[in-house]
Amino acid sequence: MADGFTEGASRRDLLKTGALAGGLMLSFSVAGKADAAPAAEAKLNAYVSLTPDNKVTIVSKNPEIGQGIKTSLPMIIAEEFDVDWAQVTTKQADGDPATYGRQFAGGSMATPLHWDELRRVGAAGRAMIVAAAAQTWNVPAAECTTALGVVYHKASGKKATYGSLAAKAATLPAPDLKTVPLKDAKDYKILGRFMPQVDSAGLVTGKPLFGIDVVVPGMLYATFDKAPVFGAKVASADLAAAKAVKGVRHAFIVEGGTELSGLLPGVAVVADSWWQAHKAREKLNIQWAEHPTSKQSTADYDAQALALSKAAPLRTERNDGDVAAGMKAASKTVEAAYSYPFIAHAALEPMNCTAAFKDGKLEIWAPTQNPEPGRQLVAKTLGMDPAAISLHMTRCGGGFGRRLANDYMVEAAWIAKQAGAPVKLVWSREDDLRHDFYRPGGYHFLSGGVDASGAVTAWRDHFVSFGNDGKFASSAGMSQNEFPARFVPNFRYDLSLIPTGVPTGPLRAPGSNALSFVMQSFIDELAHAAGADPVAFRLKLLGDGAMVGTPGQSGYAADRMRGVVKLAAEKAGWGKTKLPKGTGMGIAFHFSHMGYFAEVVQATVAADGAVKVDKVWVAADVGRQIINPAGGINQVQGSVLDGLSAALGQLITIENGAAVQGNFGDYPLMRIADAPPVEVHFLITDNPPTGLGEPALPPAPPALCNAIFAATGKRIRSLPINTEALKSV
Repeated sequence: MADGFTEGASRRDLLKTGALAGGLMLSFSVAGKADAAPAAEAKLNAYVSLTPDNKVTIVSKNPEIGQGIKTSLPMIIAEEFDVDWAQVTTKQADGDPATYGRQFAGGSMATPLHWDELRRVGAAGRAMIVAAAAQTWNVPAAECTTALGVVYHKASGKKATYGSLAAKAATLPAPDLKTVPLKDAKDYKILGRFMPQVDSAGLVTGKPLFGIDVVVPGMLYATFDKAPVFGAKVASADLAAAKAVKGVRHAFIVEGGTELSGLLPGVAVVADSWWQAHKAREKLNIQWAEHPTSKQSTADYDAQALALSKAAPLRTERNDGDVAAGMKAASKTVEAAYSYPFIAHAALEPMNCTAAFKDGKLEIWAPTQNPEPGRQLVAKTLGMDPAAISLHMTRCGGGFGRRLANDYMVEAAWIAKQAGAPVKLVWSREDDLRHDFYRPGGYHFLSGGVDASGAVTAWRDHFVSFGNDGKFASSAGMSQNEFPARFVPNFRYDLSLIPTGVPTGPLRAPGSNALSFVMQSFIDELAHAAGADPVAFRLKLLGDGAMVGTPGQSGYAADRMRGVVKLAAEKAGWGKTKLPKGTGMGIAFHFSHMGYFAEVVQATVAADGAVKVDKVWVAADVGRQIINPAGGINQVQGSVLDGLSAALGQLITIENGAAVQGNFGDYPLMRIADAPPVEVHFLITDNPPTGLGEPALPPAPPALCNAIFAATGKRIRSLPINTEALKSV
């Protein structure tokens, strides 16, 4: 079947053939073995094709969710392959772990996982082209050089395009990836240059790139109505009334299961158009069965959290030194209760998927961040062999972690099988907001002390989070090493849990997006209690050590964080400008997804409590190489605006076991007119490059809240920001 957008050979067919007509297909295993057909156990395979007219096609293996990976990963290969970026066309891979290894978009891991491997893939391809030229000219390969897709032999004056050498190169063995020489960064011609996203022209001209754009022959449209209370079953539904609507082909009850990440109970309607299916859905008059969590509510969670804060914790997660003694030794102490709500991902493209079931095989077109787990979940739910399921990854209109779950994929596959025709399932906005895997809420009951020198002597956090059977709900946890753990001599982290039926999951910078608000706001409180400048106080807290813990996700390089704090303060002119009444600056920093970020927000609070973010300054340390500065700056700016948007107005309220908010009228996103300028500065350090999709978000909310305190003297301890409490009239 077609790829959903255009007719032609599938990517899977291309990979199977190995060599293009008159051209070359390079496939490499990151384990160091190069084969015409990659071994099934390979963890990573990258593919480069060449045609005789010297055009290069580079396949991007990971899902494109707006993070620019369809541009940046091929840039890495193209640089070492030594071609002109203008020669390159990039193509999205299908979901195919046997060929590409693991494919996912999440955790800001694309750069750290693929930086070295894809450089070696490009370098190995260049070596094969050079070897082909050397054999053709009967000269040593060491005497050949390359530039912009051309091989040169200086001594003889000979030169040849890569394309003209492709057929011969295709017959040569690929070199060992571990031994191929790599370029020095000073010789880069592609990496580090501002490159537009490869899909930009299609995006601005409305080309069909997204899952919601997919059209296949004979396709029908579906809606799927699930209970407001997560996981409740269907008691009854008027299927006859729905079937009476013009254009409706099917209406049936789906029994579903109990796992919130799989196929939930509901009622499916299939019609000739989505609008017909939607109108028929309104006729169903569904009665939902009672569910054990139907009495849960945000108000009840709040009450439980307060009660738990006054009782003994479920357990103590960390206990360094003697907090009681540290508090006693303090010259100033502060106590505060912080909270943050459940929030939704609210990707602009609602969840959708197209599926076609025929002759025991299933073909899926999905905007997914996590294709292979989706395939496996579909196979398990439908009782199929995963090998009978082919999966085309489309561009995602935003992901932010929501599309790591594949419930919408399972729904589409199930409905298509029942309908006996290709089906495109599209959720409504209300479906999208009321059936999310929400960023979990949380409560922190804090106490801290500072001595006369401005040092933090003690810190205690009784964290009340969500979970069942003594275990955190998805993304509701907090590490034992969460800052300022390991930087305060007397530190205690206690934990209690509230049972919940609300489905939760990772949202951009999971955990960190909420925890940074709490930790950096309370640090600000301690700074003011100590009478210290907030920047100087933070630098003192970070201390003089270089690395705390083991390098990686849990290690904390204090010197790198000090570097970005100083840079952000410098670029913002911290303490050098007298701000008008009602305007303030706040600073915050956070280590997330191996990235070190500090941000300064300047905000103005009007007499009626309205908050205007004037400007944001960002300092970032993500290592020695920014692959594509255009994409990097875009990611940082988008993350900051994401964080500010959530802080200023987003929450999901639970009543009677269900989400209340259902559309952008009651779940507002930041509008363009309200978006402040975000000035981005990268601090280049000699460390491996890391990702940019997430780590810029966490410092934004606390920096804003700290700026509001500087402007008004009023401390924000609960999100979203209550502007009524900021009124000065």
